[in-house]
Amino acid sequence: IQNAAMEPEIVALADFLNKIGGSVDGAGTSTVTITGRKAVQGGEMYIPADRMQAGTYLVAGAMTGGTIKATGVIPSDQTAVLSKLREAGCEVEEGFDWVRVSAPKELQPINIRTMPHPGFPTDMQQPMCAMLTIAAGTSIIEETIYESRTGHINELNRMGAKIRQEGKTTVIQGTERLRGATVVSSDLRAGAALCLAGLVAEGETVVKNIKLIDRGYEGIEDTLTQLGAKIERVTEDAPKVF
Repeated sequence: IQNAAMEPEIVALADFLNKIGGSVDGAGTSTVTITGRKAVQGGEMYIPADRMQAGTYLVAGAMTGGTIKATGVIPSDQTAVLSKLREAGCEVEEGFDWVRVSAPKELQPINIRTMPHPGFPTDMQQPMCAMLTIAAGTSIIEETIYESRTGHINELNRMGAKIRQEGKTTVIQGTERLRGATVVSSDLRAGAALCLAGLVAEGETVVKNIKLIDRGYEGIEDTLTQLGAKIERVTEDAPKVF
C-alpha cells in the first residue's frame, strides 16, 4: 500500500495483526507491506482512546476556563493539538496515558495548518475554530486536506462569531462573547464545534442534526454534563437544549 495513512490507529491495527500471526511492515510510514498468511490465530488488543474525542474535550476545557484531564490517551499521539493549545496560552501536563489542559485567563490567537499525521489533524480544525472565536485577536486556519470543510462557519457567525473564508483559509477575529442560536450540524466535527460554542454562548443554543455528531461521539451530552455543562438531548417538541 503506497501513500498509506500514517495515523496511530494504523500502527495499532498493524500491531494487532502481527500479534495474531499476520505480517505487516511499515505501518506508520507512507508505504505498508503486507505478506499473506494461510491463517492467523486468536489474540487480544487494547483499543487506543479516540484522539479526536479526547482533543474535543480538552478544547472544551480551554474554552470554558476550566481544567480537563483526558485519560487513556497517549500524549505523543496528540502532539500537534497539544502544541497549539500551549501556543494559545493553555497549561498542558502530560503523563504516561493522560493529558491535562488548564485554560488561561485569556486565549491567545494562533495559526493552524492542517496536515496528514503527525501534522495538525483536519478533524480538529473545526472544534479549534470554535475555541478561537473567543480568543484575543485574529487567528488563521488553513485547511489543506478537505476542500469544503466549512459548514461550521456560517453557523458560528450566527452565534456572533466573526469568521470569514478566503479560499482554503479561515480568518477568525476573536470576540468577547457568543450568543445562543439555533444552528445545524453540517458534518460530524462541525456539530462538535457548535456544541462547544454553545457552552460559552449567552442564552440557549439548539444544535440540530445531531445524528452526525453521534457518528463520532458516544453520548457527547452525557460526557459534557459530567464536566459541568448544562446540556441535554431533546426531541423537537421538548424544551430547548442549553
